[in-house]
Amino acid sequence: MVMKRALKYAGILTLLTMTGNPTFAAEVKSIAILTPEPGTDFGWNQQGIDAARAAGAAEHVKVMVADNLGYGDVRPTLRDLTDDGAQLLIAHASGYNMAAPEIGAQSKTAVAITDRPDARKDGAVADYTSSGHEGAWLAGVLAAKMSRTGTLGIVVSGEPPSWNAQSSAFIQGARSARPDVKIHYAVIGPAAYSDAAGGKRVTSSVIAAGADIIFGQGNGSSFGMLQAVETSKATDGGKVYFIDVIGDKSSIDKGNLLSSVIWNLTPVFTAMIKDIKADKFGSHNYTTSLKDGSITLLHTKHIPDDIWNQVEAVSDEISSGKLKVIPHYDAKFLHDLLGS
Repeated sequence: MVMKRALKYAGILTLLTMTGNPTFAAEVKSIAILTPEPGTDFGWNQQGIDAARAAGAAEHVKVMVADNLGYGDVRPTLRDLTDDGAQLLIAHASGYNMAAPEIGAQSKTAVAITDRPDARKDGAVADYTSSGHEGAWLAGVLAAKMSRTGTLGIVVSGEPPSWNAQSSAFIQGARSARPDVKIHYAVIGPAAYSDAAGGKRVTSSVIAAGADIIFGQGNGSSFGMLQAVETSKATDGGKVYFIDVIGDKSSIDKGNLLSSVIWNLTPVFTAMIKDIKADKFGSHNYTTSLKDGSITLLHTKHIPDDIWNQVEAVSDEISSGKLKVIPHYDAKFLHDLLGS
């Protein structure tokens, strides 16, 4: 038996089966995205908000933004957004991946979460554990080819699955281009995503250990990493370069931003909206790749043309499937790789 109930917050009909899983109506009017930090960080939060707005514009859907929420209990905000008509809640932080499905189930609202691919549920929950591992492999190739000291640094604000996958791929890419390259790895803290002071301190120590190119993953803490790069000299007396992730800090570059593994989540969020319209949401999780343009490597003026051409050749191999970059999300694989 199929029962119909009018959802007051959206003014549409949602079909409920006896299992409680919703079959969403074809019309989608409004979605929402929640982020822990402001949407002006040139990183995870800004990229997510910008992508949601772009996807909404493409699909003619209203986008509600709730940013700078912190990492505490976001259940009240989730409830408010469903009351305001959100038909998709994009919980843009791994810290929200328990609360969002809970509120989604209560309100019969589709929920997108990150770092919990095992939580997928037909018609209700889908994961978008985004990973720039393919772009990170390219960043490793670039760094290995441009390093003067033969030593690279990786500085991270924690060890979430996406950071682990990128760090592992960066190491593998660097070693593929320069087998004898040395790599120093440092963690600011267990969840130091916004610790800019810590980012500067730890990055400075990695530079002092010989790294002349830093691959930094840190959201807000990346600004501290960049400060360390800008104010330090490599052990050979030359410039230190920084490779960022997720966003593009070119507008504030003082001459040290070598590149960035850009995450463009617009194709991902657009696909979610289309899946809700087609009653397919929750049937699969979402990924990012070089092939669909959701992952790219930033080309800056600091990269010589001959090296960029070599990096592009590797990119073509990955996109065509000739070179397969397997994501490894667990920290154990990463640490084993560092010890090998």
